[in-house]
Amino acid sequence: MQNSKSVIATPTVKRRLISMVYEAFLFISVEALAMFLYLFLTQNLHSPLIEHGRNAVFFLVGALYFIHAWGGSGHTLAMKTWRIKVVKLGCKTVPHRAAAVRYLMAWGWFLPAIVACYAFGWRSAGQVSAAVAVGIAAWAATALLDKDRQFLHDRIAGTRLISLPKPEKKVKAAKV
Repeated sequence: MQNSKSVIATPTVKRRLISMVYEAFLFISVEALAMFLYLFLTQNLHSPLIEHGRNAVFFLVGALYFIHAWGGSGHTLAMKTWRIKVVKLGCKTVPHRAAAVRYLMAWGWFLPAIVACYAFGWRSAGQVSAAVAVGIAAWAATALLDKDRQFLHDRIAGTRLISLPKPEKKVKAAKV
């Protein structure tokens, strides 16, 4: 008979979304540093080539950040804080290829909103916020449709999120 404690738990959708909010704050600081360096190097010039370069730097810095974190320890700082880890069954660590696929597929959280805003000319904060909120809700719903409660990008990449146990509290030795 299998012990129920040996079953690896999947974090709740709510816990994963809260972790993503925390991740957003950390990620903004990483991207802000990258954008500062890019703008410094390009002397804050404005041309189509430089604008496309800025977008490429944004995308590539995100890729390096997430692929390195998922492929190394299996979690980012926010995921570690919320005791969530990315794993790939049968692998000691998540292969960089699987981490890259996960990163690319995770753009499903935001890419439909970006495309909709561009296609329909939505520029106001309310329109953009609504598009992003609908996109996030739709992508989060993919976990509710999955039997293992995994997001679509994890299913496609062959990865899964697991809950890590709470760390054992250290008992202080009594002074003699």
